[in-house]
Amino acid sequence: MDVQERMEKDDPQEALAARLRLLQELSGLGVRALARDTGLSSSSLSRYLNGQTVPPWPAVVALCRLVKRDPRPLRPLWERISNPLPAPPKSSRQGRPTPRNDLPRDAPDFTGREERLAAVFAAVESHRAVSVDGMAGVGKTCLAVHAAHRLAADFPDAQLYVDLHGFTEGRPPLDPDAALRMLLSALDVPSEKVPQESLEQLAACWRSELARRRVVLVIDNAADADQVRPLLPGAGPSVVLITSRNRLLGLDEVPPVSLDVLSPDESAQLLARASGDLGGTDSRLARDPQAAAEVLRLCGHLPLALRLAAARLRHRPGWTVGVLVERMAEGASEFDTAFAMSVRQLDRAGARLFRMLGLLPGESFDEYVVAALADVPLRSAQALLEDLLDAHLVEQPTAGRYRLHDLVHQHARRASAEQDPAAERERALGRVLDYYVHAAAAADAAMPFLAPGRPTSVGLPPADLPRFADKNAAFAWLVTEYGNLMAVFETAAAVGADLHVCELPRFLRSYFARRCGTTHLNYLFERSLSAAERLDDPLQLAEAYSDLGFARYNAGRMTEAEAAYEAAGLRVAQAGDLRAEAELTLRRGYLGWDAGHVEEPLELFRLAGKLYEQAGCPAGAAHAAASEAWAILQLGHREEAAQLAREVLGIPHTDPAWPPALTARITLGVAIAHERPDEAAEHLHEALELAREDGHLNNQAWCLNCRGVALRQMGRYEEALASHQEAFALLDEVFEEHWKIHFLDGYGETCRLAGLPQEALRLHRQALELAPRLGNRHAEALAHEGIATVLDATNPSEAAEHRAAGQAVMRELTAAAD
Repeated sequence: MDVQERMEKDDPQEALAARLRLLQELSGLGVRALARDTGLSSSSLSRYLNGQTVPPWPAVVALCRLVKRDPRPLRPLWERISNPLPAPPKSSRQGRPTPRNDLPRDAPDFTGREERLAAVFAAVESHRAVSVDGMAGVGKTCLAVHAAHRLAADFPDAQLYVDLHGFTEGRPPLDPDAALRMLLSALDVPSEKVPQESLEQLAACWRSELARRRVVLVIDNAADADQVRPLLPGAGPSVVLITSRNRLLGLDEVPPVSLDVLSPDESAQLLARASGDLGGTDSRLARDPQAAAEVLRLCGHLPLALRLAAARLRHRPGWTVGVLVERMAEGASEFDTAFAMSVRQLDRAGARLFRMLGLLPGESFDEYVVAALADVPLRSAQALLEDLLDAHLVEQPTAGRYRLHDLVHQHARRASAEQDPAAERERALGRVLDYYVHAAAAADAAMPFLAPGRPTSVGLPPADLPRFADKNAAFAWLVTEYGNLMAVFETAAAVGADLHVCELPRFLRSYFARRCGTTHLNYLFERSLSAAERLDDPLQLAEAYSDLGFARYNAGRMTEAEAAYEAAGLRVAQAGDLRAEAELTLRRGYLGWDAGHVEEPLELFRLAGKLYEQAGCPAGAAHAAASEAWAILQLGHREEAAQLAREVLGIPHTDPAWPPALTARITLGVAIAHERPDEAAEHLHEALELAREDGHLNNQAWCLNCRGVALRQMGRYEEALASHQEAFALLDEVFEEHWKIHFLDGYGETCRLAGLPQEALRLHRQALELAPRLGNRHAEALAHEGIATVLDATNPSEAAEHRAAGQAVMRELTAAAD
């Protein structure tokens, strides 16, 4: 083993850094010039070259391309160490999370397929992947799910299932980006760790997660190789089973297993087992072998059709097999034969519901949306679903969730188009769209992550909605229904339901903030704005612009956010809605704060609080008051900040991690650190524990940094440094460079007082480099002052220059505010 190989084995991160330093040598450029030419920040590039931080893959590609080198040989090494997504931190009060198991129920009557099953296991053993292909209804999903259940014990970390809808009538195939986000969500990957820039980064994230887990994944109903490729595991032990109607020729590394119809013997066994007709020579099938053979022929030896026919025989003990043949002979094909016969056994309400299920967007459903679809009470919906389950027209992959096989969905959709009036179909779809907006609004109300907006104005609320005991139950519902919510949004856009397009994304803001990042939310709000423009309603337009600005702000697109807020302000004045004005004012305060202002955001927070009070929204006023307390603290008014923070903490709320309370607790801890250090430490510890339980890494970093500041004020420098370092380690994990600008000054001051002047100088210089790029003039002034304070004793002339520069920036800020 040579030196390079030994390094890659013992210290792969340093090995990658060494490779990157060779690329720098080839370029002949210094760090700043190399950063400029590759579009990277020089501070980040320096950490990549020194092995302090693992670079994102696009950074590696940019460096290779600059010196005309192929980046692909570095990919295996990068994937070994990139691991940007550790499991979300859990407090000691939380038990070990239960591994996710999304697999549909294994077929209790699984029959035959021994040779094909052996081929699946052999492919999984040799290649960790297999692709099962075959015609519709031949049993591909059943085989893959059965194999996955058999493999589950060897893959205890998760058993995942995703339907790509490659051949689902009435909905487009699921794109790889959305599929990856759903899968990462299933593994409880925090939203802060999910890349937003490109599909390539997202796929790398997914491979990194799988590399350190033992997971079995079923990818069902794939349209083609391009849809599947980003979802495949890379290094590590995880395995994947794929199904498709097409042979996936583009996946050379995945062995295919082709599935044909059942043999006559296997078909006869399945019919007997599924029908419960196991009486041997005295069974109905045995008494009339000619009719039994005709049933097999009419079903085309296809498992799906055989199970539908068997269900009729099982629930009709008085029928002979000959009667079954007569009923089946009325169909046009093996599928139509089986479907039509099954539907004919339903009563009128059951047949109507079956047809309407073909109108549902999305992939799975529960009894609540079925009740809305059919406009029946919840109990009636439950009973009707039980009838459809008995008829094998509906599947139940997990408790409380239902789905239609693609062929059944296609038959139901076609039957509805033929038998139900267009007006009735339109009303049914409208009820579904109404239901999802109201259900999302109810879930959002149970997740008080943001200041509350106004209630939905879409349609009438359904008679029955899910009840969410707490934010965790609401979040779990949103995770389960995410694919359906996106399908509903696209359906609403397609049918011109502009009010639904406007309002649905508004009730997903908290979910996206906690799970899916900002890229998709920006896309949704862009579409919402277009819908609001068509509606030409001042309030809808005001909220659409405000929401788009907030999405831009969360994506770090500050100039675009400011422009959207300006447009929202004009519409809010026309609409005259106090709550919308309060929300916009609060958001403008956040934007001003991130731009480095203090006085202006403070006034905006105060104004937002007054507007929320006038609008009768005490929760919104609490959000504004907590932000006001924090801004007051930054101006050095400790007593006033502490008093207001205590008032916010005195507001009763069921969730101790409620954002206003978290902000107030942090503010109070820093404000009283000098006078009451024990109480301050207790508040900051509690805030950190709540942030950890909530799984929000940005809030954890904020808590840690503020704890560092407070510990420094108490003279506990070693603990303060450790807290700052932990905060920055979290920000490095989530690639949140722009957040660091709020922490660097405090960290630098702690280093200076702890006797680390060179480290303090490095941090203040990093802030000075970052602040202009982010447009944060206040941080720029603080960085100049920090550098000056460090240099006073060793280089007074340079210190004077920096102090003068900082004062000049502050004068500019004061003049701009005036």
